[in-house]
This record gives sequence, C-alpha cells and structure tokens, in this order.
Amino acid sequence: MLPIISAGIAPGAALLCYFYLRDKYEAEPIHMVAKSFLVGFAIVFPIMFLQYAITHEAAIDSPLFEAFVQTSFLEEFFKWFVLYYTVYHHVEFDDYYDGIVYGVAVSLGFATFENILYIFANGIDTAFGRALLPVSSHALYGVIMGYYLGRAKFAITKKRYAWLLLSFFVPFILHGIYDYIMLFFKKNWLVWIVPFMVFLWWLGLKKVKSANQRSRKQTFDL
Repeated sequence: MLPIISAGIAPGAALLCYFYLRDKYEAEPIHMVAKSFLVGFAIVFPIMFLQYAITHEAAIDSPLFEAFVQTSFLEEFFKWFVLYYTVYHHVEFDDYYDGIVYGVAVSLGFATFENILYIFANGIDTAFGRALLPVSSHALYGVIMGYYLGRAKFAITKKRYAWLLLSFFVPFILHGIYDYIMLFFKKNWLVWIVPFMVFLWWLGLKKVKSANQRSRKQTFDL
C-alpha cells in the first residue's frame, strides 16, 4: 500500500514544488498552499458522485459529451468554484503569480487523489504514464486558470469579468480536448496527445513567465 500511495503522491508534490518555486517575488504562505491542495483533494468525492450519476442516468454514449461535459466541465468548474470562493478574495492573493500557485495547488490536490485511486485500481505499473499525462495536464490547467484569475484580480472593473470567464473557459476547453483525444483516438492516441502536451507545457510556461513579469512590475511600482 505504501508504494502505491507514494507513487500517487510523488508527481503532484514534485509539480507543486516546481511551480511554487517559480514565484520570483513573494512566496505564498505554506499553510495557504497546503489548504488549497487539501481542498482539491476534497472535491474528488462530489465530482465522482456527479460523474457516476450522469453515467447511469443520462446514458449518453458520446466521446464528445463524456470529454467536455461529464469530465472537463465538472472538474474544471469545481476547481474554479473553490478557487474563487476560498482564495480569490483572500488578502494573501496580492500579486499576479499567486493565482498560479493556488490554481496549481487545487488542481494537483484533485489530480493526486484521483491518481492514488487510479493506481490502486490499475496497479503501480500505470504510475509513470499517469505522472506524465493526467497529473501534469491538471497542473497546467491550474496554471492557466490561476493566471487568468490573477489578471481578473488586478484588472479594472470593466475587464474583470472577461478575465474571470477566461479563467474557467480556457482550462475547460483544453481539458475537454485532452479527454476527447484519449477517448476518440484510442488506437493512435499517442500521435495526438504528444503534440498537445507539448503545446500545453509551452502555454503553461508562457503564462508563468507573463505572471512573473507582471508581478515584477507591480512590485517595483509600489
């Protein structure tokens, strides 16, 4: 059991540390990051319940529906909801990069618990592939969600709602594309998922750089 739990936790912990340490100007309190991670852990249960209910009640046999509604919409909406109501208005959310830290923490809390459950069900041999694909993709959805929440936090009122909408819809669309590839291109999914993951990492790291630049400008303007 211990090897399975360790294999389930390790990639999420490593990615969280990586993005946490990329904050160049003001590190967030560890207890706030840990709280966000645990909140991500907790939302696994209501999401699983709703997904189970949709599977058995809606009975819609469509990769598009499963990818974008049953999986992407539910998971990204819950992550966005808890970020908005537990972190967005908090006093510690005081620069652009903070959104990325908390977005990654919530996303990886969710992905880590999901990863542990998956490895328990399918064996430790799946751990490496899970780390490279689902866990890291969740981290990058969190980066993108958090980036746009940071833009919303410090935007003028007229633009704030547009950034808030982007903070949900961009990771929702990206997550849906990922799941659709995995569900629809079953025989040659690797051909499609590798370039998509390269793009996702490129986009995520671009947002990290942009958030740090904005945090730097904000710091020196004070």
